[in-house]
Amino acid sequence: MSETATPYVLARELIDAPAAIRRGPAPTSPRFDAPFTLRAADPEGADPDLLAEWMRRPHLLQTWEQAWTAERRRLDWRAQLAGTYSRPYILVLDFAAVGQPELGRRDIAYVELYRPGKDEVGRLYAADPYDMGFHIATADPALLGRGLVSGWIGQLATAVFAAEPECRRIICDPDHRNAPMRRALAKNGYRELGLFDVRPDRRIALCELNRA
Repeated sequence: MSETATPYVLARELIDAPAAIRRGPAPTSPRFDAPFTLRAADPEGADPDLLAEWMRRPHLLQTWEQAWTAERRRLDWRAQLAGTYSRPYILVLDFAAVGQPELGRRDIAYVELYRPGKDEVGRLYAADPYDMGFHIATADPALLGRGLVSGWIGQLATAVFAAEPECRRIICDPDHRNAPMRRALAKNGYRELGLFDVRPDRRIALCELNRA
């Protein structure tokens, strides 16, 4: 981006969050046990093209509404990495561990970890600077309903709480129409705080999991 170009603005980041929230650190990168690996998304490599293709798949068009070009994704990730609001990742699955060795290791989902207090959902509850939030977009709907994504969600809580002792709550805010995700969260002990219209065109199911 040139010095005269308009700075890229992350759509959901709050610019008027309380000072204590703004001073909070960037999301911690948790470590996962097999069969999962979470790798940082690379804005300068092939990952933006990968996401541009994934996000045009019908099931993600409905729940994410991010049919962006690779260039817009690249700018979005650069902006995330330059700040402390969120971090982008690619979730990798070792299919040998789930009985499909012929598929090898494959990228299966896009994940964002973020600080809910710095996000639009921070207006909906009493956020703490160390709260962690996440979004996950599973590329292949055939992977849903097999316990894989819900299994990763269970690992996520363990990994986040281990990596960051100050974190006392994990937040997730799926689109209210995303029934599989809401079921996976409930299966892993998340409590729905309610349905909220965060924008005229966006209704979410706000869910939380407390450390205890």
